[in-house]
Amino acid sequence: MMPLPQSWYLRDAAQVARELLGTHICRGRVVLRVTEVEAYLGPDDSACHTSRGRTARNAPMWGPGGHAYIYLCYGMHNMLNVVTGDGDGAAVLIRSCEVVRGLPLVLQRRGAQQGPGLLAGPGKVGQALDLSTALSGHALFTRGGLTLHWGTPATCILAGRRVGIDYAQPRDRNALLRFADADSSAVTRRRELGSLSRGPAA
Repeated sequence: MMPLPQSWYLRDAAQVARELLGTHICRGRVVLRVTEVEAYLGPDDSACHTSRGRTARNAPMWGPGGHAYIYLCYGMHNMLNVVTGDGDGAAVLIRSCEVVRGLPLVLQRRGAQQGPGLLAGPGKVGQALDLSTALSGHALFTRGGLTLHWGTPATCILAGRRVGIDYAQPRDRNALLRFADADSSAVTRRRELGSLSRGPAA
């Protein structure tokens, strides 16, 4: 199976984020289906890493879409982001996934039991894929290492506010840029989400 072409990523981060739901992330023997994402729109989005300017860490976000941006959070969790646009400084955080293939290895890496919370959270996804910051900047559209493929798209999408961005400006804190597959149990803080057409639940 061929990875998604680079041209697919060269679009607005929010649009790519919604369409990432249901795609498959492949690394070695592990294949995960994306069930929850957050879009970060670039330097004008105060919740986005590039709002603080270019750094050695966020350099992949300033390049063309279709590359991974992986950063270490709290010195523990490797967070996978998919760079979008073409030099826009934008990316989509992969928040949650379901296991398609490689469950025994995922359970071993996670040190956890199977259940809805197994990969509900970006740190858990990074752990399941055995990611490190050494893969930051990796091309997701080339075979080998870490790739994204077509999967089973979400038929109903939930939307709500992004998580853990209290430092951002009110406009950006309230933006409905977290998207999830309504039919998946692998979703964090579901009560804060609503249908894409009517917005988040109160």
